[in-house]
Amino acid sequence: MHEPESAARPRWSVSRRAAAFDSSGIRKAFDLAARLEDPINLSIGQPDFEMPVAAREAAKSAIDAGKNGYTPTQGIAALRERLEATARRETGQPERRLCVTSGSSGALVLALMALVDPGDEVIVFEPAFLMYRPLVEFLGGCVVPIDTAPSFAIDVDRVAAAITPRTRVILLNTPANPTGFVAAADTVRDLAVLAEQRGVTLVSDELYRSYCYDAAFHSPALHSEQVVVIDGFSKSHAMTGWRVGWIHGPQAIINAVTMMQQYTFVCAPQPGQWAAIAALDCPMDVPLAECRRKRDKLMEGLRGHYDFVQPGGAFYLFPRAPGGSGKAFAERAAAEEKLILVPGSVFGASDTHFRIAYTVNERTLDRGIAALQRLAQTA
Repeated sequence: MHEPESAARPRWSVSRRAAAFDSSGIRKAFDLAARLEDPINLSIGQPDFEMPVAAREAAKSAIDAGKNGYTPTQGIAALRERLEATARRETGQPERRLCVTSGSSGALVLALMALVDPGDEVIVFEPAFLMYRPLVEFLGGCVVPIDTAPSFAIDVDRVAAAITPRTRVILLNTPANPTGFVAAADTVRDLAVLAEQRGVTLVSDELYRSYCYDAAFHSPALHSEQVVVIDGFSKSHAMTGWRVGWIHGPQAIINAVTMMQQYTFVCAPQPGQWAAIAALDCPMDVPLAECRRKRDKLMEGLRGHYDFVQPGGAFYLFPRAPGGSGKAFAERAAAEEKLILVPGSVFGASDTHFRIAYTVNERTLDRGIAALQRLAQTA
């Protein structure tokens, strides 16, 4: 009689699933920054402006009022219904359903759990947010990468050619992390139509939708009722620590997501949900204009020194690395300038680029530009 395969694993070891995960490249950058004195940290992908005052006050009031327990799994009614009404109005789809989640990352996990079985294929556009590939593989799915370099534009014909009978999901992120690229309106439309025609679910990660500098944002959900949308308050309202996001889409998928949240995250933190309601009424034009100004300042400082595609959104610049290796360049930047960057290899198979997060204070941005100029001159 054969021993079960699991018996070969040491009793006190972690699961093979856990062992397959590598430490996040961004986490490694954080750890490196913590060891350096006065580093120039351009690795952190979060807003540098403050969470709106009204949202902070709403969270404090909720805490003081004892609103600290569980909420309904799908979110408190005041928040969920308002977000759902907005999604229905924007898409023109009165049957669209919504669930408030524990951050947009929680929404992503639940969406993939609801859609992907072992052996299913998920099309991902690389460079891609670092969570996409490991989450798909965690569920036993297979990532089908489409390399978008050097322009970072999506070729819909290549997507059509990549779809097989095993394809279940196309994962779109626009504006994109790490490139800042914003997909054109016709590309977004064609992807939505293609996905619906081929019976594939298009999951649209729209966390950076408020950061569009050169053209209006376009959601694929405008073109298909089958599109699933992920969003949250982390980037738009500087609420990264509160873990409040949402997901909306067809009723069957959102029902499945809601059920699985009940057995995993349970619900989003209650004080954060009350803060989110207040945040919806807070104008964010000023901090978003500041992000655009910093983007323009960074591009002006690096133009002629580095090769890069102008990012139309988010808050990242993704230049080509001098010498051809993003990892080697990031190591050199840390050693010579105490400059913390994220190599492009964190976001896909290619190691040709590196990521700069420019939502930092003015002193850090100025120091970073000067350091990058010096590094380019000695490459």
